[in-house]
Amino acid sequence: MPEQHFEPFVHLVDVTPDRALIAWGGFWFRRADAAARWQVLADGELAEVDPGRTGSIGASSEPYGDAVVEVLDDAGTVVSRATTSTANHVWVEGLAPGTAYDYRITVDGRPWAAGPRRDWGPVARGGLDLRSGGREYRMRLRTHPAPDATAPLDFVVMGDYGIGILADSETGRRQRRIAEVLDRLADDAGVRLAIAVGDNVYPSPGRRGSQGSGAHDADWYGSFYQPYRYALAQLPIYPAVGNHDTSDAESSDDREEIRDNFHTDTRFTPEVAGTRASADPGMFYRFGFGADVEFVCIDTSLSESLRTEHFFEHPRHHGWLAEAFPEDDGSGPRWRFPFSHHPAYCAGPHHGNTAAMVEHLVPLFTRAGVRAAFAGHEHNFQVSRVDGIEYFVSGAGGQLREEPPEEFGPAGTVAWAAQAHLLLARVDGDTLTVQPLSGVAADGSPERMTPRAPDGGVVEVPFTVNHR
Repeated sequence: MPEQHFEPFVHLVDVTPDRALIAWGGFWFRRADAAARWQVLADGELAEVDPGRTGSIGASSEPYGDAVVEVLDDAGTVVSRATTSTANHVWVEGLAPGTAYDYRITVDGRPWAAGPRRDWGPVARGGLDLRSGGREYRMRLRTHPAPDATAPLDFVVMGDYGIGILADSETGRRQRRIAEVLDRLADDAGVRLAIAVGDNVYPSPGRRGSQGSGAHDADWYGSFYQPYRYALAQLPIYPAVGNHDTSDAESSDDREEIRDNFHTDTRFTPEVAGTRASADPGMFYRFGFGADVEFVCIDTSLSESLRTEHFFEHPRHHGWLAEAFPEDDGSGPRWRFPFSHHPAYCAGPHHGNTAAMVEHLVPLFTRAGVRAAFAGHEHNFQVSRVDGIEYFVSGAGGQLREEPPEEFGPAGTVAWAAQAHLLLARVDGDTLTVQPLSGVAADGSPERMTPRAPDGGVVEVPFTVNHR
């Protein structure tokens, strides 16, 4: 008989000043015998091992049982408790702002994902397989500060990362290397959240039955859940939609999977977020961190079925964008950070400036006092400086384009690099610093990446942006 194994996962989806959205799920694996390699089961095969099941993980997955989620303070006292028998996620309410907690999940009376886990990685006989990794989950969260509180913020920006790690390829090694950086940063109590600037899942090489899409949970195992497994248990991720997440660049539109795996219907729709969100068509939302910082997610993907080229050009969103980027009169948050997949300014080599963003969005950024914006799409690192705004391109979380850009002048480029990386940003009062990180050193510390100027000179990091 074939061997099979179920591997449970945990996902800290979101936190606010007073509550947390905690989710769980898992993936089934099968192999013919002990000499064979494991294969993650496709969605259509799940009913063979778990009758009635069509999804492994995410907002719409069938419940695994009666679940209890408890949040504990540093003394080990349960301070909040939530239950569900109809879903694999739940909001835990009544938490204190700016406070660190542990949490635990039980399903049908049994601890979920307790003890050492099995991870996908190198094995002694060569290649990759499911094996005992020896790691355990650290189920830890920290709520955001109160809306009127001033607090420093460390956050991560990464884009174009979801290429998949199931195959032993150079692209997969890049994603694993940058995932290790995120893993280290998630263990740092100062890093509070991550911004994902799109292309969250690409074709998944190495998965049996993959159709080159992110339309199935099994695609997300190798592209998202396994690479960032231990970070996802501690660090909420706020996504933007990329062209590979839609039908812009692939045969299928994976927006439903974006909604499912990032739980966007319980986080970013007008029904739950009120005026802080706009949707249908597209996904637009904003959220704050204390009194000083607000992030604004803009859907820049193409809208082939609509009369406008991009979703942000649709009339439905004009009023929302105007409200998200009001005239800077000093009464709003000190820092507003727009983030999107497509960049307003880009030197290439494959993508240039996005004309519609320059026309419609950049004037809004300017009037609102924006000092920095984040995007992906081009598979390298770039910084453009145009009219007092720093535009960071971070599109090499896994994908990489090594050819040099050519349009430095039109893009206002001041630095670039062709290396896989993520960004570590810090807001502290009137200062923003942005540090590109490309790996983990032998001592476990993140390694800085060295960008170059258009003339080839070395550019010192971190980049520093001062509030006006």
